[in-house]
Amino acid sequence: MRIARILTRLNLGGPARQALASDTRLVAAGHAVRLFTGKPEAGEGDLFDTFVARGLDVVRVPGLARGLAPIGDGRALLAPRRALAEFAPDVGHTHASKAGALGRRAAKAVPSAARVHTFHGHVLEGYFPEPVSRGLVALERRLARTTDRIVAVSHATADDLLRLGVVEDETRLVVVPPGVELEELLALRGRHGALRTLVGARDADVLVGVIGRLAEVKQPERALDVFTMLAERYPPLHLVFVGDGELFGMLEGRIEALPEAMRARAHLVGARADMPAVLADLDVVLLTSRAEGLPVALIEAAAAGKPVVAANVGGVSEIVAHERTGYLGADVDELAFGLAQLLDLPAALPAFGQRARLRVAARHGADELARRLSELYRIVVEERACAS
Repeated sequence: MRIARILTRLNLGGPARQALASDTRLVAAGHAVRLFTGKPEAGEGDLFDTFVARGLDVVRVPGLARGLAPIGDGRALLAPRRALAEFAPDVGHTHASKAGALGRRAAKAVPSAARVHTFHGHVLEGYFPEPVSRGLVALERRLARTTDRIVAVSHATADDLLRLGVVEDETRLVVVPPGVELEELLALRGRHGALRTLVGARDADVLVGVIGRLAEVKQPERALDVFTMLAERYPPLHLVFVGDGELFGMLEGRIEALPEAMRARAHLVGARADMPAVLADLDVVLLTSRAEGLPVALIEAAAAGKPVVAANVGGVSEIVAHERTGYLGADVDELAFGLAQLLDLPAALPAFGQRARLRVAARHGADELARRLSELYRIVVEERACAS
């Protein structure tokens, strides 16, 4: 098959990591895959060169970026429309809201191509004023009517799309869990040492990592709240933020305002590309988001054998088994309680991590994602052929 993908940007986040993993395997299986993308924002990292190094066909789309930008959006619509007509894909697969809206409009240039769109989560409620949210739901509903399959990364996301009325025909809705390259993480045994050296942590210290974009939806300040609740009781506890974003400065200020003894144990290390080395040095991963689809960061934590303490939002409970691979919480108090449970029994951490590994190894690997996508593409292409 000829497969076109459209992603807004190839930052270090989940959608780009999944595309890198699955496209490598789809190409190896004989498919022609071309990926259209814009540029990441400052501090997000950029996997464009990594795609090129893998021999993948990736094209920059002028003007394609997050947020509303009428001039840029116009350029981002015209460029892929021409490029899609030239590539003549059998299926076009868009990801997330911005690329989904522009990409599916651009796909009209190839009316015979099947259309697939993935929600990696959504911003359809709780992000914007109610009139704006209603408008977004209406837009996504219209787009869904001309999309052969809507993909949700978790059952929780699928339930939201049905509840909000985005998907009116449930037969067009399918859950495809995220998959990334896990082999290096599954093989981790013992610590790497680089992260601990960077933050000045001793072997006996407990490093809790917050991994991902430092954005409002991730609520990283709640991780600091958890840390300050527990830091005095647990002197070995360190908190490490691995990521960058618009809240970096705010967190830096809050850390500077901590008492000196705590300040020395809270760290901002920025975005890192060496995640296996980072995860090797962490003892626990903490997630405090107010909304998620199904976080790749937690899949990778599990593959690395790390327990997780996480806000019970979106599809998080589809990754974290409460009291078996980590702890789920509804608020800062519950998250602090869950982390304290792990800190009180450090000898139990390997058992939590091993159970986590078993849960993700088969379900969330790159091969499984490529297999699921290949089968999905085959079905929608055959349906289009039969309907024509």
